[in-house]
Amino acid sequence: MAHEARIVSGVEVIPLCDAVGPMGSHIRKPLPEMFPGGSFADGEEWILHFHCYLLRAAGRTVLVDTGIGGAGSPAASWAPVPGRLFEELSAHGVAAADVDLVVLTHLHSDHASGSATGDGPAFPNARYAVQRAELDWVRGPMRDQVVVPLGDSIQILDGTAELLPGITAVHSPGHTPGHQTVEVGDLALSGDVVLHPEQLRDPTITYVYDEDPELAVRSRVALLGRVAVLGTGHFADPFVPTGAPVSG
Repeated sequence: MAHEARIVSGVEVIPLCDAVGPMGSHIRKPLPEMFPGGSFADGEEWILHFHCYLLRAAGRTVLVDTGIGGAGSPAASWAPVPGRLFEELSAHGVAAADVDLVVLTHLHSDHASGSATGDGPAFPNARYAVQRAELDWVRGPMRDQVVVPLGDSIQILDGTAELLPGITAVHSPGHTPGHQTVEVGDLALSGDVVLHPEQLRDPTITYVYDEDPELAVRSRVALLGRVAVLGTGHFADPFVPTGAPVSG
């Protein structure tokens, strides 16, 4: 489903739907069952939407996250591969070679598997902005199949950094050590700082796959306190006001 773009502080922000699909039994109950309505019924599946974002600013083309990747990607064991990122980009007139900057919110397989091919970077003219703490942490297939093939195209960040005028990467650790959000004015492309709508109602609710749940809560509270709108990673609607209840 196509979603309308937004213009924020002179930056065009376009949501791209890489995939939609139910998750396997191991993450059907992603949050503690201690909040109202938090218990999933037997057999109920959590339907995830996998969003990436295309930004256009001052003649530059920026991609935030690269999705679940192809049939043989590190996400293939659990996500509905292959993703549709390249079709989505093409629909907006963008070829892989047109992308100037890729910002990876973090190196989980559903956010970064589309970054590389067996031959190297999937976006050959782009630099890839990743936090140093994330690169130090990542292991296994994501390191071998994504980080290593990117080679010298990686731009290492150490904390908050302005990437382009009006586009800032903000270190928001907890879900992973080097998780970062991408912030444009009062809008944040939030990656996995907020994974489930219940966390808007109660930011202290943790997620089973947070590396450091307490730190993730602090990052979430801080994020929700400083921006008005989230560009979400996994909600049905990509753009969600931070102060309004939403459906899953």
